[in-house]
Order: sequence, then structure tokens, then C-alpha cells
Amino acid sequence: MSSSETTTDHKKIQTWAEKRDGKPAVIRSGGKGGVLRIDFGEKEEEFDEIGWDEFFKIFDENKLAFLYQDKTKDGKTSRFNKFVERS
Repeated sequence: MSSSETTTDHKKIQTWAEKRDGKPAVIRSGGKGGVLRIDFGEKEEEFDEIGWDEFFKIFDENKLAFLYQDKTKDGKTSRFNKFVERS
């Protein structure tokens, strides 16, 4: 069975993304600074790649947490992630 975890730890988020070749990105609409994303592989047109400093500034200003999964239920590396409001 696969499970997800939630964190606000910047280093843990950055390490998780980089292990999967993810880059910090933002969609410049809505929220303070935009809507955060982790971009994997081919850059999507609406995504603006940003640095980790700007990424975490937006993350903290919007009081977000990072919901993620390390492995799929069959044991493969998962790229599932979602930004949620901190509880």
C-alpha cells in the first residue's frame, strides 16, 4: 500500500523534487506570487521556472504544506505531489 506524507520542511521538499528531476515553477495567476508547481521533464508553456528562494517565499507567504508520496503501491518512485493549506 502506498501512503502520502505532508511537510513544510524546505530541504525535504527540495530534496524530494531534485531526486525526481523536478524544478520549482510557478503559474503567474492567483495567490500571492502565483500557483506553485514542481515541473518534471519537458517545460510546460504556462509554467515559469523560478529559483528555490522565490519558490519557498511564495510557499511560506501562502501558508502551504507539501503533500507527497515517495513510492507507488508497486514500489516505484512516485512523483505525486500537491500543495495544500497548512492546518
